[in-house]
Amino acid sequence: MIERKTRRQTKADGNRPVISVRKRIDLVPSDTTAGRALVTVISIMTFLAAITAGCAIFISDAADEWQSQISRELTIQIKPNDPKLIEEQVAKVVQLAQDTPGMIEIRAYSQNESEKMLEPWLGAGVDLSELSIPRMIAVKLDQTRRPDLKAFRLQLNSLMPNAQLDDHRQWIDRLAAMARTLVWVAVFVLLLVITAMALAVAFATRGAMAGSKQIIDVLHFVGAEDRFIAAQFQKIFLRLGLKGGILGGLLAVVLFAASAAVSHFWNLSPGGDQLEAMFGSFSLGLKGYVIVFLIAASIALLTGYMSRLVVFRHLSGLE
Repeated sequence: MIERKTRRQTKADGNRPVISVRKRIDLVPSDTTAGRALVTVISIMTFLAAITAGCAIFISDAADEWQSQISRELTIQIKPNDPKLIEEQVAKVVQLAQDTPGMIEIRAYSQNESEKMLEPWLGAGVDLSELSIPRMIAVKLDQTRRPDLKAFRLQLNSLMPNAQLDDHRQWIDRLAAMARTLVWVAVFVLLLVITAMALAVAFATRGAMAGSKQIIDVLHFVGAEDRFIAAQFQKIFLRLGLKGGILGGLLAVVLFAASAAVSHFWNLSPGGDQLEAMFGSFSLGLKGYVIVFLIAASIALLTGYMSRLVVFRHLSGLE
């Protein structure tokens, strides 16, 4: 915004008073089709950036919950080398687990329960009496006093060579690697969105400068400082960035709130606990909403900074 002074002289009682009139001129018009289009672009980019960040938070939280649940349990599998002795072997392993500090809620699956665990793959009604189906023992671990699994494994192997301990370490490592990969992919997509938005702001700034080229050239050659001219663009584009960032951020917040409500409705339905265990609660939480706010604010600041940078580079070329 610049001010232009004009002088108007009038005759009154033989005197010629000078009346100064200040007229405010927009160096960068903001309420234009291009400005509204830029707000729309910034809104879309902010929305996509917030959704990407929210998905990364969902994945990270769900992976942490899965790892926490898996790390609290382990399983012992006993392969029946002699069907007549399998019950005795199961009882010995259960007793060993009960005598080990840090192991709680030991549960041995019966023969029927072990057979039912195979129904999803083999189908119901299949006669499994001729198969040597391993017996499973599920053990929950005390998180305040973790057992020495290495020592327990040695004791188990000496007591029952046909028993195998599975602490799910391989599954946890694969799950953690998958979660890290997905989070880094989300970060990469977020950087692409921000880069695309910065380029859009740069092109919009150049278009605005082209529309005010004559005014900019006059101000530059009469001695106006570059930072004064750049500040005019920065103010306007910062305002546009705030509008777009707030709009896109609010849309993302509404979507996350709706997803949390739908997830809560699913959890109340039959099988909802399984869905929650598998995919999480889809609740972004306070941390997620703060991140969405920071993304919207950062995009607004980036919009103003990019416009200022483009103007400075243009004015340095004039010199």
